[in-house]
Amino acid sequence: MNFKRDLLINNLGIKEEVLNLCEEAEKELQEEFEKLKEVREYNQYKVLNVMQECRLSDTHFNWTTGYGYNDIGREKTEEIYAKLFNAEDAIVRPIIVNGTHALSLCLTGLLRPNDEILSVTGKPYDTLEETIGIRESKGSLKEFGITYNQVDFLENGSIDYDGIKEKINERTKMVFIQRSKGYSWRDSLSIEDIKKVVDLVKSVNENIIIMTDNCYGEFIETKEPTEVGVDIMAGSLIKNPGGGLALTGGYIVGKKELVELISYRLTSPGIGKECGLTFGTTRNVLQGLFMAPSVVSQAVMGAILCAKMFEKLDYEVCPKSNERRSDIIQIVKLNSAQEIIDFCKGIQAAAPVDSYVSPEPWAMPGYDSDVIMAAGAFIQGSSIELSADAPIKEPYCVYFQGGLTYEHSKFGVMKGISQILK
Repeated sequence: MNFKRDLLINNLGIKEEVLNLCEEAEKELQEEFEKLKEVREYNQYKVLNVMQECRLSDTHFNWTTGYGYNDIGREKTEEIYAKLFNAEDAIVRPIIVNGTHALSLCLTGLLRPNDEILSVTGKPYDTLEETIGIRESKGSLKEFGITYNQVDFLENGSIDYDGIKEKINERTKMVFIQRSKGYSWRDSLSIEDIKKVVDLVKSVNENIIIMTDNCYGEFIETKEPTEVGVDIMAGSLIKNPGGGLALTGGYIVGKKELVELISYRLTSPGIGKECGLTFGTTRNVLQGLFMAPSVVSQAVMGAILCAKMFEKLDYEVCPKSNERRSDIIQIVKLNSAQEIIDFCKGIQAAAPVDSYVSPEPWAMPGYDSDVIMAAGAFIQGSSIELSADAPIKEPYCVYFQGGLTYEHSKFGVMKGISQILK
């Protein structure tokens, strides 16, 4: 008797035809999985090398209190992040509540009245729209006289380099690059894509600040955006770099003078990054960072499997199972709102935490339509753990990501497809 098959079919609710489909897909994907090994190993040794060079010690895991002056754990964490991302300085804090907060700190810390921000990757992720003022909101950049412009992708999905040249003007203070696809049907940007944008913008005006939203993109390739000329970059610790162990937080890395300006928004002018407790989270943050290259690679394997299984069921996917990747997200275009809901219910049922809960669409703050989110995670909202989400609107795309282990990501895909077929 095959005990694994028996457990999956009789105890965990996987349809036999879905299990067969998964086994077929895995056999066809061995070459794609093998390609990930070199990137995973390189990034693992890269992280290890930086931690050794920075002389990380167990004394850096100790607590401080009050203002957090001389918090050696905080200082060491930021030293490691700066060196790892080939940047001059870093802010890594548990008081940054999510990726949007980290990005918002950069925007509000660096832009001034009459400045203009130019997004060269179309409209940014939904939750930044109110920060910028694309959608009216109290306290937006728009209220402070900061204007916004954007360059959409070409019809073939490529970056519009001519459009970027045309829209840069004397008020352009910042060029914004969103690496991940967000809620849009497009390829995420590779490091090569980002370098081309950097080179173009700097050739027009070397003083323009180039900022990258690196959420979901860390450790996918052997280089990061700040290694190819990006001036400032931000992301979330409960996505890729937290490795599933960081309890909360976000990071900002880049040029020292820019990080300093942002630190005055983080705390207050005159105080900057000299204060701020880490609340005993340093060990989780750094152990998660150490685990991140392996965890991210496992999540990418799960995304590739998801693409392959849906391809075999004749669904459209982006990217395809054999295409390059620059984030952990897999898009699947389903046939209806009900299929989105069914798939997400399957992902929720596959979770180790709150598997008994049934997710439903709701009007989540920061989005312009009802959204459904499935995630039974050890860390609330952790996108590096198995999850799926989607706006409930056409073209009915669901966004699948994460899995601390390949086996869990694989189980989630099987559970989601079984729920659709049910």
